[in-house]
Amino acid sequence: MRPDRHAGERGIAPARVAACALLALALLQLAGCGERYSRPVLPATYTVRSGDTVYSIAWRHGLDYQKLARWNRLPTDFRIYPGQVLRLYPPGESPSRRGEPRTAGASRPAPAARTPTNIPPDQRVAAWQWPARGAAQTRAGAPGLLIAGDEGQAVKAAAPGKVVYTGSGLRGFGQLIIIKHTEVFLSAYGHNQALLVKEGDQVAAGQAIAEMGIGPGQQPAVYFEIRINGQPVDPLQYLPRAQN
Repeated sequence: MRPDRHAGERGIAPARVAACALLALALLQLAGCGERYSRPVLPATYTVRSGDTVYSIAWRHGLDYQKLARWNRLPTDFRIYPGQVLRLYPPGESPSRRGEPRTAGASRPAPAARTPTNIPPDQRVAAWQWPARGAAQTRAGAPGLLIAGDEGQAVKAAAPGKVVYTGSGLRGFGQLIIIKHTEVFLSAYGHNQALLVKEGDQVAAGQAIAEMGIGPGQQPAVYFEIRINGQPVDPLQYLPRAQN
């Protein structure tokens, strides 16, 4: 006997409604996370706190870490200390004209920056890999990629590089790892439940660096970003079509 198609649809409708509601809630919470990534207006200065690095401060404010170091005449090892006040604008520019920040997270998030075309060949990344296997979502106006998976799943380095930040000091990212690949390319991996590397470690492409934790909507996920000279770009422009 052929099943009643309409009866079947009526039977699964509540499940569909629940699934759609859960997805909508997750996207709304992801939007909320975006608002926590940075301040609506970039402040003129920042006071260094314990656990901060030049890389994390630059990431928080959507700046190039090299420019931040140069503006503040930092030593070549980028050493900073708690209580130190760093300027977040170039010498000669008025802080009152800072305007909106260039990083996503303002009340009206800016789209990911266009891919620069003048990157020197020796500063490019030869190949990128997916940091995790799973369904990937993007959100209009947000620079990063949310990749769903299983709690405890391995999160892997998308390219070889040096770990320049590990911690939970950047609100909205959970436990975060930032990797420096070249002088212009950085990548970040958020919402980890366990970190398998520490600052200063050299990592290989595909090396497990963390275990996936709980992301927006209380679902297991990793948040992934690529930045060029401090500016976010669309990760899908760099990742291969097929997941590793």
